[in-house]
Amino acid sequence: MRLTFLGTGTSFGVPQIGCACAVCRSADPRDRRNRSAALVEADGSAVLIDTPPELRLQLIASGIARVDAVLYTHEHADHTMGIDDLRMFSERQRQALPIYGPHETLERLRTSFRYIFDETRAYEGTSKPTLELHDLEAGRPARVAGMEVLPLAFQHGHIRVYGYRIGALAYITDVKSIPDAERRLLQELDVLVLNALWWRPHPTHLSIGEAVQTAQALGARRTFLTHLTHETGHAELAAQLPDGILPAYDGLTVEVS
Repeated sequence: MRLTFLGTGTSFGVPQIGCACAVCRSADPRDRRNRSAALVEADGSAVLIDTPPELRLQLIASGIARVDAVLYTHEHADHTMGIDDLRMFSERQRQALPIYGPHETLERLRTSFRYIFDETRAYEGTSKPTLELHDLEAGRPARVAGMEVLPLAFQHGHIRVYGYRIGALAYITDVKSIPDAERRLLQELDVLVLNALWWRPHPTHLSIGEAVQTAQALGARRTFLTHLTHETGHAELAAQLPDGILPAYDGLTVEVS
């Protein structure tokens, strides 16, 4: 199994608009962070996690030409607003692309992008994504493009967000804590992905320190931090983290045992 980080930034992205801080001006390409998304590949199938606003650029940068299904974590704009770029896959594959996620997230997509899900046909010479909606139930495994996926529900402020375990990989973003029941389902991981906003506390996201404590408690062989801000550059953060915990960066590819 292979995991590719397409984007590792927070909702503002890095560099931020109009910011002249050291990280936003950095020449290190690992400090350029698009909004968070990832691709999981196994046995010839490819599953995309979220569709951020930069999705087209992310897929081109990583040389990705095929997506067989999409997993959504939640409804926020930085995780959904690139949905129109999915039309390339339904057009090329000449069939509807299945998308999965929490019921309320899929309903929000249905209402926010009415033109995709209504019955009107695109005008000749134009196109729109052809998508099939599939609700996932937290705690119940599902087959997604041939992969066994376990959705896990967490709180993110006033909404529910899903993290996903796929084999020895777990991808969890936009959470503040991981309750004991979910921790029991996150044992014996090779790769854990956790959001880690910045060092100071935040009401709806793990801080870097909280993410480190969570990773150490779960005991994954490797943990990668994502959803990062411009408050920490890649090299600086990597030097401050314990062994086995690393900052992710856009374009990073990780093999999962």
